[in-house]
Amino acid sequence: MKEALRYLENAREMLKTVQVEDNTYSDVKPVQEACGTAYLEVLKAIDQYLIKKGVEERELPQSVDGYREMLRKHLMVHDGKLLKEFEKLYKLLHIAGYYRGLLEDVAVVKDAMKAAKTFIEKIR
Repeated sequence: MKEALRYLENAREMLKTVQVEDNTYSDVKPVQEACGTAYLEVLKAIDQYLIKKGVEERELPQSVDGYREMLRKHLMVHDGKLLKEFEKLYKLLHIAGYYRGLLEDVAVVKDAMKAAKTFIEKIR
């Protein structure tokens, strides 16, 4: 999980460079990059968990649907809430934060980063 947590630290470092005015990031591009990096961190953590559980590297998911399926198959047995948490992170970090560039509120972005870290810690 070290590599996954390194991605999260990189995302946080990106956010430190962005000017903040009235609890709002003034430049959305680095926020998008940070959200994309944090989402990749979540995927890396899932990959590492799956490999640890015996999934071959060539069998790792290649799409969000593949990740959903692997979560259902390998993780829901232990914690049914993980799929819901993954869905929230996918929508928040990947769709709203990275793809659409809709996240600019500092508190929301920090909460998203914290949620990503919590997710990783649960699948360690």
